[in-house]
Amino acid sequence: MTPLPFWSARSRHLINSHALAILTLCVCSLLFSVSSCAQSNAITLSRNLGELVLESDTVVQGWVTSVTVEPHAQLKNLMTVIVAIRVEDTLKGSTTNSYTFRQAVIDRKDLREELGYRTGQHLLMILYKTSQFGLTSPAGMEQGRFRIESASNGKLMATNGFGNAGLFRGLDSQLKARSVQVEPEIQAMILNPGVGAASLEQLKSLIRTIAATKSAK
Repeated sequence: MTPLPFWSARSRHLINSHALAILTLCVCSLLFSVSSCAQSNAITLSRNLGELVLESDTVVQGWVTSVTVEPHAQLKNLMTVIVAIRVEDTLKGSTTNSYTFRQAVIDRKDLREELGYRTGQHLLMILYKTSQFGLTSPAGMEQGRFRIESASNGKLMATNGFGNAGLFRGLDSQLKARSVQVEPEIQAMILNPGVGAASLEQLKSLIRTIAATKSAK
């Protein structure tokens, strides 16, 4: 029996509409996934020390005196962590005795853990310029936050959230391209491919050199 033309046309229309809806959903899902991946990659993009310092606005060493969690005054649905630091040394930016910054919190786990900040921590912070909303963060996220600890010999050492992995990768060639010379012991630190704590004194000297190079340009 030959099917009625009316029902055949309607069936084809319903099938085509259904297929179009599925295709649209797939495309939207793909675009959302690409966008999410791009954002994630931007957050975790590996940066060496030179890139971190050149992209930063402030570099300070000091002790965390307070950590406070509170919602942003303008962005009502955004939670933030406010960190106050008693500054020992300013390597880049305006010299000050204290420095306070506000960092956005997106993840609930990070909110519970206050982004890992604790009163009494000894830190070296490489920070981006504060935004119009009063927000900033370490350059390269955990790559720009260094915990300072004493080694067994009493020497102060600094380690970022990535265990200093990739911290000096490609830095030697970048410094040579800028005609920047460093002391032999710092050159040895740069060329050492190992991962782990770095001498705070040498790290600070290198940061000052990089920061001064940008200022002179």
